[in-house]
Amino acid sequence: MGLTSAVWFPLHAKQCEAELVCTPAPIHNPDGSESLWCYTRPTELYGTLRERLGHFPLKHYWGPLAGIESTAWIVDSAVSVAEKRPDFFYIYLQHLDYAAQRTGPDSPAALEALGELDGQIEKLAAGFRQAFQQDIHWLVAGEYAITPVEHVAYPNRVLREAGLLEVCREDDGEHLDLTRSRAWAMVDHQLAHVFVADADPAVTARVAELFANQPGIAEVLVGDRLGRYDLDHARSGEVVLVSTPDSWQAYYWWLSDDRAPGFARTVDIHRKPGYDPVELHIDLPTKSIPLDATLMKGSHGAPAEDRSQHTVLLSARPGIFPGTTASDTDVFQVVLRAFGIEMA
Repeated sequence: MGLTSAVWFPLHAKQCEAELVCTPAPIHNPDGSESLWCYTRPTELYGTLRERLGHFPLKHYWGPLAGIESTAWIVDSAVSVAEKRPDFFYIYLQHLDYAAQRTGPDSPAALEALGELDGQIEKLAAGFRQAFQQDIHWLVAGEYAITPVEHVAYPNRVLREAGLLEVCREDDGEHLDLTRSRAWAMVDHQLAHVFVADADPAVTARVAELFANQPGIAEVLVGDRLGRYDLDHARSGEVVLVSTPDSWQAYYWWLSDDRAPGFARTVDIHRKPGYDPVELHIDLPTKSIPLDATLMKGSHGAPAEDRSQHTVLLSARPGIFPGTTASDTDVFQVVLRAFGIEMA
């Protein structure tokens, strides 16, 4: 249709068909180190952005050092290419994630992060007004709401105590033994996929029974019930655990902290079976991660069944979404309809 688009910093954007793309893509070197880089389209664009702004500050994008520096780079880089005037510009700003998880969504630190983001959005709006020299229709979509949490569940400990999860003792503590385990959990915030060896029906039924009345678990999805959230696919666990809004799930399998594997106290995205938000509480002088999962005061990821889990869809043009309540699966269709576009 002769329209052009830009995609700025959502993950998994490399294969999109936008004319302008920028997303983190650090280079993994043979010695295990990383070199800062971003994937861009056109390819030479990152070189131009780097000359203007320096390297994208990846360490401030996610994890314990996440801060406004990365959002500021994203905003500045988006403004610098706005002179090309794409018809649609999709920008992902992640800044509200981390303070809300660390100290709670209503904490002073979370409110401070909100003020920081507001300042960057003001800069973005001013830069776009100057670049486009025309009225811009802004849409702001929250990816999810972070809810206060006061409880943590440990599915791997439950599986271990039931004799389904096995560990192997190594010099630095107990490691998960995937070969011998009949079931283990891959956790992510308020969800966990429990993988059962050989998809054994008897073990699957036992796992579902184990978690049916566990504190902090709102739903145990197995069999046909996986389809409720489109999780009935080959990569899904045989059982999926969904947290209550006030709880989250940690990957820990050790029953005593002196038996935790060495990597548990480090920032490690490769050996931990799931995201470890406790890394946000790193002690910077010692670079050590505490092993107290109750430190976390905010989480997200469970399907939004409760109003406290709802986020926002905002439009700068009044009347675009009259009477609309959009679920996370149909926001895209709602936005398209707002512009008079229908897709099969």
